[in-house]
Order: sequence, then structure tokens, then C-alpha cells
Amino acid sequence: MPIRHCIVHFIDKKPDGSAAVLHARDSELGESQAMENLLADLNESYNAKQGKAWGFFHEESGAYPFSGWLKEYQDGARDFTAFSRQAVEHLQKLMEESNLSTGGHVLFAHYQQGMTDYLAIALLHHSEGVAVTDSLEVAPAKHLDLGQLHLAARINLSEWKNNQQSKQYISFIKGKNGKKVSDYFRDFIGCQEGVDPPSETRTLLKAFSDFVEAEDLAEDQAREKTKTLVDYASTQAKLGEPITLDELSGLIDEDRPRAFYEHIRNKDYGLSPEIPPDKRTLSQFQRFTGRAEGLSISFEAHLLGSKIEYDEGRDMLIIRQLPTQLKDQLKRRKD
Repeated sequence: MPIRHCIVHFIDKKPDGSAAVLHARDSELGESQAMENLLADLNESYNAKQGKAWGFFHEESGAYPFSGWLKEYQDGARDFTAFSRQAVEHLQKLMEESNLSTGGHVLFAHYQQGMTDYLAIALLHHSEGVAVTDSLEVAPAKHLDLGQLHLAARINLSEWKNNQQSKQYISFIKGKNGKKVSDYFRDFIGCQEGVDPPSETRTLLKAFSDFVEAEDLAEDQAREKTKTLVDYASTQAKLGEPITLDELSGLIDEDRPRAFYEHIRNKDYGLSPEIPPDKRTLSQFQRFTGRAEGLSISFEAHLLGSKIEYDEGRDMLIIRQLPTQLKDQLKRRKD
């Protein structure tokens, strides 16, 4: 993971309406193993966060100047230190306007992963701990607590530059339970939500269920393809990368690598070529299966409560909206 540029500033502010004091660094951080370890740990913690949102920049304006400064940096009109200094001064002002905000170390890191350039911005805090010194004394020690990462964003610089129509080149951590305390950080980036990961993931899973039904796959085949989808999507979520429909289609059916992709396009589910995966939605996607005395039943867990109802008291399974092929067979049998 080559690090192109990295710098840390410090904003001293308590959540009591007091002024925010900026302590800005005047030069970039040099390359070091510690810096590489920090960025690797930050990415791991960020990727693991639940409830991230994906979006794109507001049009540049006085209220949302960040994208303009970033473009100047990208175009070579200003260096990374100057860009980060102007950005953190803007963040300082927004912090002062938000009484509940708390200061911390503000990390800006421009790095490359594969062929893609990213800019990570995170507000980091310390935790108190203890350490054993070289003289075997126990002493207090501070360390960065990446497990408590609440304000951070990652911008796919390559996507922003090369795909003008994209609405998901920025990801950022959303406040839990609708809390507004983090809104100032989203406004600092100047980001608006473009896609809803849980909704997009649910739509993808619905498209997959329709595909399995349309293909009339045997149960073992359906189970295998379901596992392929969930494994791939979960891996992408862990890496912080989107689900690519074209790549997923090839994994689901190696003999017909375009089959699932064409199914999505022909049915017009409204899915983008790349989808940010939602881990919670994926974890709920599983199949219930049972066989007994000539009866075989299998369905996906997300159908329980909608198309399928389980009445435990009467030992009954109520199925609504039967598959067309099954209904045709039953009608022919009745006739």
C-alpha cells in the first residue's frame, strides 16, 4: 500500500462550546514502518465499521469548498501540506459551530491500493493505558484507539476523476441512531448520499433470488451459488470495496459468466454496476432447507415473514405467491 503523502494535525476542543484551537503540522510525515502500520490498522478498522454511507460531492460552493481545494491539489496547483492545512482550518471552524464536537488528531493520507488512489481523512483519539518500561516499571501510556473510530471518510480519487457520473466515490461513517453530532464532519467533506447500501444489497439479493427461480436450479446448485454470492460480497465488504456485478456474474456461473448480469439488466432492477455491500443485510441471507417423506422445501431467510409464514403452534408453513412453474404443475394435476 504505497503512501504518497500523509500528515497529522491536532484540534484541541472539548464538547462544551469552548473554542477549537488548531495545532497544525508544517510538513508531511516521512515514510516509516509505523506510518504504514497505522494506515493498515486504520483501513482495517474503517472497513469493519457498520453503517457506512456512500455518496458524492456537493457542487463546490462557499458552504462546501473542500472539493475545490482537493481538485487544486490533484491538478498540482497546491501541495499536500497546503491543501491539508486549508482543509483542517475549515474543519476547525465547523467544530466551533458544533457544541457537541470533540477535538482530536486529524489524519490526511493519500495512498494507493492496487491501481486506485484514495484519500483517507479520520479524526483520531487516544485511550489511556499502561506499559512496562525498559526498567521494568509500570507507567501510564497513551495509544491511538482505532476501535473508537467515529468520524472518518475515504474518497476514491481515481473514481472521482475518471467517472463523472458516479454517485458513490466517497464513503463515510454515519452517526448511530440518527445522531446529528457527526453531521459537521459530513458537511466538512461536502458529501451527499448517493446510494443506500442496505437497500442496494437487498435489491441485489432479490435479483439473485429471482435468477435462481427463473433458472429452476437444483437445490444443491442454488445453495452453492448462494454461498458464492455471500462469500464474494462479504470479502468485498471486509476489504471496503464495492460488489462488481460483472465480476459477481462470472463467479456465480463460470460456464455462462454473463447470465446473472444480463438477468439484472433485462429485468431493470435499477442497480449500479458497482454496489457497496451491507454486511448486516448479507448476514441475514441464508437458506432454510428440509426433507422428509417425499417432501423437499427450501427457501431464503429473507422471505420469512413476507412470502412465507411459519405457524409453530399448528406446525404449518404458509407459502404465498407460489412459483409459476409449480402452479402450472398443480393445475395440470387438478385437471
